[in-house]
Amino acid sequence: MSTVTARRRASRQEARSRTGARGRGSALSGTGTMLRLVLRRDRIMLPAWILIFVASAYGSASATVGLYPSVASRVSAATTSNATPAIVALYGKVLDPSSVGGLATIKLTVLGAVLVAVLMILTVVRHTRAEEEAGRIELMRAGVLGRAAPLAAALVVAVGASVVLGLLTALGLVAGGLDVAGSFAFGLLWALVGMSFAAVAALLAQVTESTRTATGLAMSALAVAFVLRALGDSAPEGSWRGGLSWLSPLGWGQQLRPFGDERWWVAVVPLAFTALVAGGAHALVGRRDLGGGLVRPRPGPARAAPRLRSPLVLAWRLQRGGFAGWLTGFVLLGLILGGMASSVGGMLESDAARDMITTMGGVDGLTDAFLGTEVGVAGLLAAAYGISATLRLRSEETALRAEPVLATSVTRTAYAASHLVIAFLGSAVLLVGMGVGAGLTHGAGSGDVGGGVASLLGAALVRLPAVWLLVGVAVALHGLAPRLVLGAWVALVASMLLGEFGAVLGLPESAQQLSPFTHIPSLPGGEMAWIPVVVLTVIAVALTAAGIAGYRRRDLA
Repeated sequence: MSTVTARRRASRQEARSRTGARGRGSALSGTGTMLRLVLRRDRIMLPAWILIFVASAYGSASATVGLYPSVASRVSAATTSNATPAIVALYGKVLDPSSVGGLATIKLTVLGAVLVAVLMILTVVRHTRAEEEAGRIELMRAGVLGRAAPLAAALVVAVGASVVLGLLTALGLVAGGLDVAGSFAFGLLWALVGMSFAAVAALLAQVTESTRTATGLAMSALAVAFVLRALGDSAPEGSWRGGLSWLSPLGWGQQLRPFGDERWWVAVVPLAFTALVAGGAHALVGRRDLGGGLVRPRPGPARAAPRLRSPLVLAWRLQRGGFAGWLTGFVLLGLILGGMASSVGGMLESDAARDMITTMGGVDGLTDAFLGTEVGVAGLLAAAYGISATLRLRSEETALRAEPVLATSVTRTAYAASHLVIAFLGSAVLLVGMGVGAGLTHGAGSGDVGGGVASLLGAALVRLPAVWLLVGVAVALHGLAPRLVLGAWVALVASMLLGEFGAVLGLPESAQQLSPFTHIPSLPGGEMAWIPVVVLTVIAVALTAAGIAGYRRRDLA
């Protein structure tokens, strides 16, 4: 009897083992099909982005080789850059002053890596949480599709795109005249940063139920990584703050030390991080319901308050959390940059410093040049917020939440205006917060708080027409060509590349003029010009009006 019982137990255990093996295997069933679907959907966007990154790297390399032909000129410029904590905090250090590669990639090392991280975050969230929120994965799961297949496909595409981007960037730098070892270390830097934040986005897509929440948390993680790296890079020699760079994926990339004494072994750290975080995301897939997140949102009241009958109040309630985060970041950014500006002013007598910062897009006065450059970056970030707030119209429409609202007495014009008011006014408030924050700390350092606030507030607000023009592009695409609405992000990136990197890349003046930010008066320190401000505002109004008119006439998604 005992032998029969033992055989039965062994048979049951073997059956459970086979069932478990089939269950584990089925979690990835259909990954190949999902991979082909993801590649098909991104067949234009990903190659276009990769081409932009590679072209920027090649252009920067080829332009800088001619800009600093002698070792003495390179050492002078690199020493000036490394001696300015503000520049080091924003762009990192030039590790080998005699190498042209460090100067050629000074802006691309950190800011380029940040943009690569943003691209991978958006790619992963788009093909995981956004697909679940739209209900498309539920339809596909009715067939032979494993629970983890969409996540696996998104990660394979994001990691593969990071590797291809890094390899092509390295080849572009070599073609631009930089040394091979440093070029491939730089390409590896970009690839590892992209892989790390792709894994972070995959994990957060399992934790939250909302696409916007997952994207916002991933962007917040990127912001924290940037701050930790900035604090670590700008720390004095021997300070404990120098170790903060090792807590940041951006810092890990820089620890590879491209165009310095390359340390290839550092790549093990981000690779291990990517594997662990991606493995955690895979483990969480089976611990939550389809369409839900690991953290359930708090249910709201059963009956809405009377004030929510207004579409504007409803739009504000939907976007207030994100706006609060953006505003906090802008104010903190202004406070930090205003305090840093005093370190630039001490180098007014250095010709190398003047040449360096002027090349980066400044004006004659070094302090004003630094502040003007960073306020310009804040303008690009404000445009990113405005585009994001505008595209909430598209996400509400595709998620079928706009249709019930429009089935009431709310007109399409009123519904669109409710979100656009937040996009346009919100971007203005962000620039005001940044200008006031920078003016307070810079004015406190110079002894003129009122003058500092007035100067930097004006410098921030003068960028507003260019910001609104890019928001107007998003509105026009949403109303006239909704399938191309992501082109608003392409316009933003193109404006950044042409405006921020155009001079460094040696692009012709006609190409640089395509960015609306190149027409903005150079404040603080420059002269105010009202004609370009008025023209940009009129164009923004025309694009917005065209977008609203198109939205009134077309069918809903």
